[in-house]
Amino acid sequence: MEEEKLRKIAELREFLEERIRNLEAEIDGLKMILEFVNNLLLEKSFKRVEEIAPPKPVEAAPAAPPVREAARVIPLKTSAGEPLANIYVEDKNLRIIPEADKKFDVNTPPFGAFLVDKVLAKMRDTDLEAVRRGEIMPDEALSFDLRVDGNIIREIFIRNVTPQRERELRSAIRWTLEKMYDKTRGVQP
Repeated sequence: MEEEKLRKIAELREFLEERIRNLEAEIDGLKMILEFVNNLLLEKSFKRVEEIAPPKPVEAAPAAPPVREAARVIPLKTSAGEPLANIYVEDKNLRIIPEADKKFDVNTPPFGAFLVDKVLAKMRDTDLEAVRRGEIMPDEALSFDLRVDGNIIREIFIRNVTPQRERELRSAIRWTLEKMYDKTRGVQP
């Protein structure tokens, strides 16, 4: 009789442990989804706020974001040496700010189809999948924001960039901006 009670208590313990594991997995999944939704909201509302904002404050905004002195600055130039933008690298974040005299339109190829969809979104999706598999924490996943004034790119902010991805992103961004610059000047490769 006592043995059967112990067996049932042991089964109850196994059931509770399994249930706890399932609930923890469900919580992790919900946290991942919440992070994704938060990033999506940030991305979408970020653009909307910029489009709604009056032009005068937006023009003053590029000088507003403080860049700490510890940031590394990487100038991006065309193959002919024409300055395109600066990448400010700090911790695991990249801030890409086009040169003041350059007007890069978000609709100019290959910005959307290549840089956003094939490079940035692909890296973000790869990280979100790694989060789902439990390989990285949700706050370690790559995410990005695009700040525009109308259709003109003012800043691209990319969070959680690994050193390997930094090199890949630097190359992809430089190539994209050079192609966009050539198109605005009417130069075809």
